[in-house]
Amino acid sequence: MRKLCPSHTLIDGYMQQREGLHNPLERLSAREREVLQLVVEGKSSADIARSLSLSPKTIETYRSRLMQKLDITDLPGLV
Repeated sequence: MRKLCPSHTLIDGYMQQREGLHNPLERLSAREREVLQLVVEGKSSADIARSLSLSPKTIETYRSRLMQKLDITDLPGLV
């Protein structure tokens, strides 16, 4: 069994609050979920880019797409 870190707990809590309406995380690709997890952990775009072997611009695109799909209007809301 996988041990959950605090950021997983935050995401799970968010999902439980939204359960009655819909599950927005279902709309995310595996890579988008991975980027979201790293954002929640407080990683910068540069750090995420290095760890995933992507460019920082690509990570910014993922962040923007995540905000659109999750209907979030600002970065603190995404975190």
